[in-house]
Parts: sequence; structure tokens; C-alpha cells
Amino acid sequence: MARIRILLLLAAVAASACSKQEEPAQVAAPAPPAPAPGPASPPAVWFEEVAQASGLTFRHRRGDVQRFWFPEVIGAGLAWFDYDGDGKLDLYCVQSGDLRPEEGQDVPGDVLYRNRGDGTFEDVTAKAGLGDRGYGMGCAVGDYDGDGDRDLYVTNYGTNVLYRNEGNGTFTDVTKEAGVGYQAWGTSTGFFDCDGDRDLDLFVVNYVRWAPEREVECRSNYGERDYCAPVNYNAPSRAVLYKNVGGGKFVDASEQAGLGTAFGNGLGLALADFDRDGRLDAYVSNDGNPNQLWINQGGGRFLDKALLFGAAVNRNGASEASMGTVPVDVDENGWIDIFITNLRGESNTMYFNERGIFTDKTPKTGLAAASLPYTGFGDGFADFDHDGRLDLYVVNGRVGFWKPFFLESDVYAEPNQLFRGLEGSRFEETQPPGGTAVNLIGTSRGAAFGDYDDDGDVDIAYSDNNAPVRLLRNVAPKVGHWIEMHAVDERGDDAIGATVEIHALGRTMRREVALCSSYCSSNDPRVHFGLGQDKIAGGVAVRWADGTREEFGDLPAEQFHVLQRGKGKVGPR
Repeated sequence: MARIRILLLLAAVAASACSKQEEPAQVAAPAPPAPAPGPASPPAVWFEEVAQASGLTFRHRRGDVQRFWFPEVIGAGLAWFDYDGDGKLDLYCVQSGDLRPEEGQDVPGDVLYRNRGDGTFEDVTAKAGLGDRGYGMGCAVGDYDGDGDRDLYVTNYGTNVLYRNEGNGTFTDVTKEAGVGYQAWGTSTGFFDCDGDRDLDLFVVNYVRWAPEREVECRSNYGERDYCAPVNYNAPSRAVLYKNVGGGKFVDASEQAGLGTAFGNGLGLALADFDRDGRLDAYVSNDGNPNQLWINQGGGRFLDKALLFGAAVNRNGASEASMGTVPVDVDENGWIDIFITNLRGESNTMYFNERGIFTDKTPKTGLAAASLPYTGFGDGFADFDHDGRLDLYVVNGRVGFWKPFFLESDVYAEPNQLFRGLEGSRFEETQPPGGTAVNLIGTSRGAAFGDYDDDGDVDIAYSDNNAPVRLLRNVAPKVGHWIEMHAVDERGDDAIGATVEIHALGRTMRREVALCSSYCSSNDPRVHFGLGQDKIAGGVAVRWADGTREEFGDLPAEQFHVLQRGKGKVGPR
């Protein structure tokens, strides 16, 4: 009681002191009245959804009957690539279908859409000889046979498929003769030259060793039937490395490469030279297990150095869900960082690379709190508004039954998110959600980024689980100029793993040629820069995947440029 009386006395003294402050010698004139508030400016719209209007009628299916079998909720990706060599990005959509179709049931297949060049697409699946009917997950694009056109690899729950591009608008299934029909649950995948012999090898990420007879019944916290988490199966997988031995053939070099030393529930993949030694490495993000950073030792050998280099777990030492994975130099220090989308309640994660050592500094970016309510999958960075700063788009969708629902007709649906880039490697979420006038809510999975209409800005296609595909045409208010460049090797093939560097706005900016990025998807091989008010990209240079550097000089804005190794700038396309 004595202590309380003392506190009350001190409070009274303080109040008395405040009441006895001296009055000012002069009384200030009253402030002018505030102007009447005008109508608030509407939030800026950055994207217009145009899939149906563009002729993209693809609808993803997880199965005629929802059995709550684990693969149903994982969903699929897509790919932007120029399959017919006409200089325009076409779109390949991966279908799932049905895990146990009835006899005679018409199972839908993957779909290829040809870009007509006028903003519309046509379904050419049958004409092209495509339409895989496996339970699809991901896809990769690359010229594995060096004949000048882009081939396609598709991962499935089941047998993966390799399609060889014949160069006449058609494809041939060469899975068996190439030796790449791995049977597991493949997810993200990518072509890259792992051994420096100038042909493309193939890296395949695998998820859980699941089968219908291993399925277990799980329920949500509300008692509803729900999908299980990977921990319920306790069946992690290892990645697969196929080495290209020429003649259109591959050999499974996984064990010799050292990939059998670490297992995980693999979902994401990033292929880049993370330690800048002139050899491409592979980062595998695992669902609920430590991530793996396979550092290329040369001679076809890899060592997992994720824990040693700080990229295995988050800043709290915890493994995360780890879906969409992007290699990107966010802080412009010349070392490739890693961004990963995660489960609701975990936040997405940004690992900054400082001379080969990674540090989770997600809170400083402004991306942590904003992502906590959502489950992210496909993701990608691009300067959507041309202000010279990278922006970020993330597509979201739940994997578990949580309340409240954003959409009663799909309890797993969530809105997507657009983050505007700020100075100092920071980001702020924009409104309206996802940058579209109409809030697009779905169970979103794969996302692919590319300038499909060749108007100088980056557009987005993404796949919604058990729903129609979405196409977001970039209509963001532009605040500056742009430049796009296509880095190619001596043969004219996409220079996978190269980094394009320019000087603009008083800074050095870099973009990676990272077709394999996001979640289970493949992106436009061209790199894009926003230049603000600069009309020149100064000192353009390419650091090729083997670490050698080539200068291309200054290049004008508002154009597409082809940068060919050893031949300089070879054209405006």
C-alpha cells in the first residue's frame, strides 16, 4: 500500500508540473482550415487477366473424384517457350488428370498453345504430337540434342516424358531411347550443363515416395477430411541427375554425382553458379526437410553444402515447406541470392548471398509479415513498372483446410500478391491484391514469366489447381524505359546459367538466364531490365555459365537485342 501511495503522489506531482507550464509570450495565429478531402485515387492496376479472351481454354484437373490423395493438392506448372522458332513465346500447360482412371475414361492431357502474334493463342497439341496423359507436375525446356530447337521434358507422378522437337512444328516422344523415363513423383526440373562439355544435362527433383496403397487418412483441426502433410508418409526421395552422353542419350549419373548422400521432399529447383567458380550448381528446396545446395565440384561430382553455406534452414534453424524457388541478385552485389515461397505461418524466405555465404534476412525486405497468412507456390521477380527496381509476384494457394475461407467454392483458394520493389532490397505489397482490378482467388500453383506479346514488359501465366489457367497481361503504369536481351551460345541456343549485366541509373544491374525457376515451371529465356529515365543500357556484358565474361558495349532502350557468344550483338531480335 505504501508503494501505491508513493506512485500516486509522483503522478500528482507530474500532473501539477504539466499544468504550471508557462504560457507563450505570443499566441500563434490560427491555422488555415484544411482543404476539403477529394475523392481518393484508385489503387493502380498492374495486370489484366486475359486468358479466355486470348484463347487459353485450358483447365487443370486433379481428378474426377476428390479422394484426398496427396498428389491432388500439389498441382502443376507450365512453360513459356518458342517451340516453332517464329520468335514468339508459346505456352505449354501441364495437366494432372486422374490418379486412378476408370477403364475407358477419357483422361485429359497436357496442352500446347501456339502464339499467333496478335495477342491470341491456338491449341496445337494434336498437330504437334504432344498431350502427355501422365499425372503431370512440372516441365523443363532446353535444346538437349543441339539441333537448334527447344525440346521439352515433363515430370509426372509416374513416368516422366521427354519430347524431342523435330524442327517442323512437331515433337516425338523419345523417353525410352533417351533413357530418362524415371518413375517416381517428379516435380521441378531443369536442363543445364553440369560438366562443361557444352551439352545440356538434366536435373530432376522428386517429392515423396507415395503410392495409393500408402495413403493414410488425415483430418483438419476442424475434423474435416483433409490432405496429409509429407511427414505423415516419412518417405523422402533423392534428386536425379541425367548426364548427356551424346547421340540423344542420357545416363543416370545420380550416384556417381553424390546425390545419394541427401534425401528430401523436393519441390523447388534453382540452377545457378552460386559460388562464382564457373560451374553451375543446383539448389533443391524440400518440403519440411533441410534444403540442399549441391555445389558443383567439377568432374560430374556435387557436394551438398547447404548447411555449411547457410542455406539449409531459415534464420530460426527450422526447415520450411519450400515450394517456389528463384535465383536472383536482389541486392545487386554480383552474387546470386535465393527466394523461396513457404507454408502459411512460416513466411516466405529470402537468403542473401555474400560471397558464397547465405543469410536469411527476410524481415529486412518487408516480405516476412505480408506472406505469413498465405501459402506461396509459383514466384518470380521482374521490373514490371520499369522504374529500375525488381518487383515480385507470388501466387498462393493452401494445402490444408483452414478457416476463414477466401472462397466458399474452393476452401484452399487464396489471393495472390504483388510486391513493389523499393530502394535497399526492400518491398511493399501493392493494392489491389495481386495487382488486378478483380481479386483473383484460386488454389494457385505453377507460374511462368515472359513477355508473350512482345511489348517490352513482363507478363505472367499461372496454373490454378482444378481450375482454368490464368494469363496476366502487364498494364502497369510505366515510369521509364526498358530493354530486353536474349543471351545465346555459339550455336544460338539459350545460354542457360549466364548472367547479363548492365549499367543504368548509376547502378550495376544483373539478370540471370534462369529458365528453371518458380515452381514446376519454365520461363522466357530473355532477360528484361527497366531503365527508369535512362535511354541507354551502358556497358552491357554477359558472364557465361563457365565464368568467362564478354563485353557488348552500350545498347539502346526500347529494343530487343540478341547477344551471341563470340559474335557480339547479332540482331534486334
